Amino acid sequence: MDDMRIRHRTIYRYNAPVALNPHRLLLRPRDGLAVHVRRCDLQTTPQASLSWAEDALGNAVATATFSSMADHLVIESDVDLAVSSPPWPVFDIAGSVIQHPFSYASADIRDLGSLIVSSYPDPNGVLANWARGFVASAPTNSLALLRDINFGIAGAFSYEAREPEGTQAPLETLENKRGSCRDFAVLFVEAVRSLGFAARLVSGYYHDRNASGPARSTHAWSEVFLPGAGWIAFDPTNAAMGSFNLVPVAIGADMDRIMPVSGSFTGPSGAYIGMTVEVYMSD
Repeated sequence: MDDMRIRHRTIYRYNAPVALNPHRLLLRPRDGLAVHVRRCDLQTTPQASLSWAEDALGNAVATATFSSMADHLVIESDVDLAVSSPPWPVFDIAGSVIQHPFSYASADIRDLGSLIVSSYPDPNGVLANWARGFVASAPTNSLALLRDINFGIAGAFSYEAREPEGTQAPLETLENKRGSCRDFAVLFVEAVRSLGFAARLVSGYYHDRNASGPARSTHAWSEVFLPGAGWIAFDPTNAAMGSFNLVPVAIGADMDRIMPVSGSFTGPSGAYIGMTVEVYMSD
């Protein structure tokens, strides 16, 4: 396993003191087969009372409760972890799902629930028709189909960093042919769900260990469930498959529930000035 340290700082600024309402923090990476968290330190300025809990999907959620007003809010996490994802993974997919279309076992359907169902309306079938355009034949190889959609987004869409919070609807991303990592992740998930795959969204960190310079940031990607292999990561922003270079923090059916920091404040109209995010990673 490779050692890694992640320091993540989010800074909110206001032009007058405001009352900070409770904030929901998803900043502790998920322990799993490829990630082992050794230490997680979370601090805020002004100081907050922190309470930890796991949500319904096993994400570690810290709720920060503030007692003093402030004209700025700093949220800092400092994590030591070990990662072991291989750069060229082999996916041992069950024979029953190698070819698409297929049907999940009834027990899997009960467990997967909303992860099979589209979250966004597609009344005219525009997104579904676009996804079907990647189906080479009937039947077709499931993993090749998913790979083609993943690479298709990376090759035909333009990436744009977008500071404002929120996520584009997949039809908007499809029409404009551009978006942020979270927009591409949502588009991929909705496309493959329309084809019958169970898919979920992931927020976390991207760290390109093969880059000549620093390539690290908060990030969003997708995962698809294929029995035998389990959850397989697809990163349409970087045209990548597998979890190499990815550190998952939170999983969910919708992006709104897995943002690293969410909360609100009470104060004068126009008090909010802006937000900055800093991520530092070291091996």
